[in-house]
Amino acid sequence: MKRGVKESKKTHSNQTIRFKNAPVIISGYSIAGKKESEGPMGGNFHHIMKDEYFGEKTHEAAEQKMFEYAVRGAIKNAGLQPTDVEIMLSGDLLNQITSSSYAARSFDMLFVGLYGACSTMALGLAVGACMVNAGYFDTLVTSAGSHFATAERQYRTPLELGNQKPPVAQWTVTGVGASVIASKGDGPKITAATFGKVRDWGTRDPNNMGAAMAPAAASTIIAHFRDTGTTPDDYCQIFTGDLGKLGESVLRDLLASEGYPVGANYTDCGRMIYDHAQHSFMGGSGCGCSAVIFNGFILDKFKKGEYKKILLVGTGALLSPTASFQGNTIPAIAHAVVVEK
Repeated sequence: MKRGVKESKKTHSNQTIRFKNAPVIISGYSIAGKKESEGPMGGNFHHIMKDEYFGEKTHEAAEQKMFEYAVRGAIKNAGLQPTDVEIMLSGDLLNQITSSSYAARSFDMLFVGLYGACSTMALGLAVGACMVNAGYFDTLVTSAGSHFATAERQYRTPLELGNQKPPVAQWTVTGVGASVIASKGDGPKITAATFGKVRDWGTRDPNNMGAAMAPAAASTIIAHFRDTGTTPDDYCQIFTGDLGKLGESVLRDLLASEGYPVGANYTDCGRMIYDHAQHSFMGGSGCGCSAVIFNGFILDKFKKGEYKKILLVGTGALLSPTASFQGNTIPAIAHAVVVEK
C-alpha cells in the first residue's frame, strides 16, 4: 500500500479500475461503408455511406467527414446539442490522428486526441469513464474510426497498385463509432476498466496483425479476471476487436492454457463484421471495426435487454510503416471495459 493512501479508498487493483460513480453511456452512433452494410452487422448501423468518398474529393477527407457525422449523430441521439458536451476524445489510424483532429475543428469543445491503433474505441471509453467518474466532466463524447482506402495507403500500398493480400491479412473497416458518456442518464454503465501492457512476441509480418495482437489481448483479459475475481462465465458476452479469425483462435488457446477457457460467449468483432462470401480474408480490422459494432450492435442488445454485462477488449497493433520497413517486430496493446445494465 502506498504511503498516504488508505486501503478503503483504493479503487484499483493492479491494472483494473473500478468506478464508484459508474458513468453512463447515454447514446451511441455508427456510420459504415457499403461493404460493411452488406455483411452480417449491416442492419445495426445508423448510417450507410453509399459512396466511399462520402461526397468529398479524397478518402482522407471522407474519413474526416465520417467523424464529424458520427459525433454529431451520437450527440443528437443523446438529446443534446454540441454545446452541451464538454470534451471530445477521439482517435484514428492516420499519421498524427489527422481525421480526428481535423474533425474536432467543427466543434467548440475541448479535445484530447488518442492513439491506441485498433484499441482506440475501448481506450476512449476507459479514459472517458475515468474523467467522468472523477467528477472532472459531466458529459463527453468519444469516437474512433478508420477507412479502408486511407489505411491501405498509410500502412501498405496505394490501391492503384492492385497488390494481392496474403491469407493472414484482414480488411480494414470503413466506419466510425461514437459514444456519449455522462455522469447520469439512461443506458448501460461502464463499471470497470482494465488498461493493458505492451506485449511483443516477435511477429514481423505487418499483414498478420491477429497473431501480433492476440498475446496482448490474453495479457489484459487474464489481468482483468485476476483483478476482479471474475471468470468468462460472469459475462453475457466477451468481445475482442479486432483479432480476426486467426487471432481469435490464438487467443482461445492462450486463455485456455492459463485456466480461462472461453466458449460461445466469446467472439471477435473482426470475425463478426463480414461473411465468408465477402472475401475479407481473416475478417475485419481497423479502429472502426469494434467502434461500429459497439455503438450499433452491442448497445442495441443492451437497449433490448438481451445483454446485462459484457467485456469489450479493444486490441491494437502499434506498428508504423517505418518500423516495418526496418524489419522491426510489432508491439501490441489491449484495453478492456466492463459495460453492464
